[in-house]
Amino acid sequence: METLLYKVVKTKKQYYEYCKMLEELVVVKAKSKEQKDAIELLTLLIEKWDEDHNTFSDADPIELLRYLMEVNVLKSTDMASILGVSKSLFSDILNYRRGLSKEVIRKLSERFKVSQELFNKTYKLVTPLNSHLKDASVMNTRKSLNAA
Repeated sequence: METLLYKVVKTKKQYYEYCKMLEELVVVKAKSKEQKDAIELLTLLIEKWDEDHNTFSDADPIELLRYLMEVNVLKSTDMASILGVSKSLFSDILNYRRGLSKEVIRKLSERFKVSQELFNKTYKLVTPLNSHLKDASVMNTRKSLNAA
């Protein structure tokens, strides 16, 4: 029986090794059939690990967006262009002044190849009334004043 060249990823060390191997295979210009098969298999194994160890589901949508921008080396101007929105609107989104629209969520999902559910979560926005507050837990609270 033939020994397996690649196995199911079980450790972070193995995960990083496979990522490095995949990266090296992808940069090869003329790929043989074996190299193409290895790329496909490594991709599946890495995606399976990512799926099983995904911590994105707990992340705030804006934190996730910032992380994905950093990993993909994208600037705010790049993202505004990709999403087809103005730079000021995208800045407002990143600074919690505007929410993500359905269209923006769809485009983010397509661009980063992730589920729309990761961006379609509630999060607190900074309102002009309380923008001076630093604590996110009180950003959208309002105090009613009783006139005496």
